[in-house]
Amino acid sequence: MLSVVKKLQLIFVKYIYADHNSSIVVKKKLNSLLKILDQSDTSALNVGAGLTRIHPKITNMDIFPGDHIDIVGFAEDIPCADESFDLIISQECLEHVRDPFKAMNEMYRVLKKGGKIYLQLPFIIGYHPGPTDYWRFTTEGIEELARRNKFTLLEKGIVVGGGSGYYRISVEFFAELFSIPVPVLYKPFKAVFATVLYPFKAFDFIFKYSRQKNRIPGGYYLIAQK
Repeated sequence: MLSVVKKLQLIFVKYIYADHNSSIVVKKKLNSLLKILDQSDTSALNVGAGLTRIHPKITNMDIFPGDHIDIVGFAEDIPCADESFDLIISQECLEHVRDPFKAMNEMYRVLKKGGKIYLQLPFIIGYHPGPTDYWRFTTEGIEELARRNKFTLLEKGIVVGGGSGYYRISVEFFAELFSIPVPVLYKPFKAVFATVLYPFKAFDFIFKYSRQKNRIPGGYYLIAQK
């Protein structure tokens, strides 16, 4: 069971500091893809599900057991049969995987022919081990993940823009700077600056009109098909 403090921390991260999974773009794209599950004989897999349960028909997989986890396993070696799922979702997961290309190959393997994958990855964001943190992905990088594994790219775009990218790095900058004299204050300072600097995220709306919008976005999504 999670402690009250841990629960409050998770709520703060989900709804304030790292609320990108609640962005308009993410909700729109996922809701569209989840319509696949309206058919009775369809199924889906969420790779790196964590504490989320997006849909009752989705099988949740993560490396640690939990209340919402149906399968414990690694993205590079998914313990499922070939062509098991009509839809695969992976949000903010592959940056924590040692070999993201192998993980993509595995997701291709367990996806049915004609099935779709929704991939969401960070670009401008601070180091966040969970339990490790290996990669960041540019607009070309996330596309390369799909191309190397024979996926047909259907769509890609920005999840959160330059305002969120600047926000995340600024929070880390000030939290680290002010906690140098007393390292234990890093997290309290991070909470303070995450709240104070939150308005910077509003600039995402402006940055989407910029020709240079791929310079510092918070991250990207990709939709591809097998």
